[in-house]
Amino acid sequence: MPYPWIPILPLSPRHRLKIVRHLCELNAHDRYLRFGYAATDEHIGRYVEGLNFLRDEVYGVFNRRLELVAMAHLAFSIDPQWSTCAEFGVSVLSQCRGKGLGAKLFDHAVVHARNEGVRMLFIHALSENSAMLRIAKSAGARVERDGSESEAYLELPAANLDSQVTQILNEQMSEMDYQVKAKAKQFRDILAVLQEIRQGVREARHQSKP
Repeated sequence: MPYPWIPILPLSPRHRLKIVRHLCELNAHDRYLRFGYAATDEHIGRYVEGLNFLRDEVYGVFNRRLELVAMAHLAFSIDPQWSTCAEFGVSVLSQCRGKGLGAKLFDHAVVHARNEGVRMLFIHALSENSAMLRIAKSAGARVERDGSESEAYLELPAANLDSQVTQILNEQMSEMDYQVKAKAKQFRDILAVLQEIRQGVREARHQSKP
C-alpha cells in the first residue's frame, strides 16, 4: 500500500538548530548507522556547521509542532571529474519509522538530483543498515558489500518536464504546509500563555480572599 503524500521542505541555514536537535535525538546505534562511526554531540555540531546549503541540498520533514523528525542530505561532488555524481544520506527518528519517510526522502532526492544533472547517485552505508539498503535496492540500485560496509549505485535518467514540474509542485506545497503548521503552533503558544495568565489570576484571587 503506497504511503500518502508527505511534505518535504528544503532546509537552509536558518534550520541549523533544528538539524542539530534532530541528529542529537538519534540514539547511539542510529548515529552509528547514519555517520558510520560513534558520533558524539560535538561531532554532530561540527557536521551541521559544515553543511554547505549553497552547494548541497538538505531536506526535512516536520511534525505539527515544527520538530524535525526526518532529514536527508544530498551532497554533490566537489571534484569536477565527478560533477554528475552525488551522495545521499538520511536519518529518521525512531518514533517516526514505519511511515515511509526514508523512502519518500530518497525519492525526493532522486528527482532533485536528476534536475541538477546528476547521473549517478551513491549511498554509502554500513552493511547492517538494512533499511537504507532496502530503499536503495527497491529503486533499482546495485549494491556491493565489502565486509561491514556497503556501496549502492543508482544510475539516474536525464531530467524531463515531469521531474521538473514534480519538484516545483512538491516544494510549493511543502512550503504552504510549513506555513500552516507555523501559524497553528503560534496560535497554540498564544493560547498556552493566555491559559497561564488566567491560572495566575485565579490563584491570586483565591489568595486574596480572607
